[in-house]
Amino acid sequence: MKVCTDACLFGALLPPYLLKDEHAVLDIGTGTGLLSLMYAQKNAGGVIDAVEIDKPASEQAKANFTASPWAGRLHIFNTAILSFNPGKKYDRIISDPPFFEDDLKSPDETKNNAKHDTAFNFLQLIQIAEIHLSENGILAVLLPYHRVNYFIEEAAKSGLHIN
Repeated sequence: MKVCTDACLFGALLPPYLLKDEHAVLDIGTGTGLLSLMYAQKNAGGVIDAVEIDKPASEQAKANFTASPWAGRLHIFNTAILSFNPGKKYDRIISDPPFFEDDLKSPDETKNNAKHDTAFNFLQLIQIAEIHLSENGILAVLLPYHRVNYFIEEAAKSGLHIN
């Protein structure tokens, strides 16, 4: 998957309170590592674990991480987030998740997994946040306008509230 404008803007506009020197950041569905790289650039102390299920994308993220000045703080895990078990909590979770639901699909299954909620949906993202987010942690998610209210309602059921 190539980088999209929405993800670039999301990474560039992360609020300053997200960018304190956190020591544990999780990037769910990192793709080629764009958000992890942008976060590492802005946050001098954060160690970022990036999870990507798609092998070619995770290999590209690894190459991008290795070529960056922040290589020592970026870790890629080629696994499904649903089976990821790091044994720690995260101060920040960032994600540009697959957000299309019941929309026209591509004949390419890899694109569908990356862009549609067929392999990973918002409810699962909220459940993962409940498991991996520290008590005072923050979840930052890139959402399409037409699904924002749904996400807010579902997140509230799990004790997550919009800020």
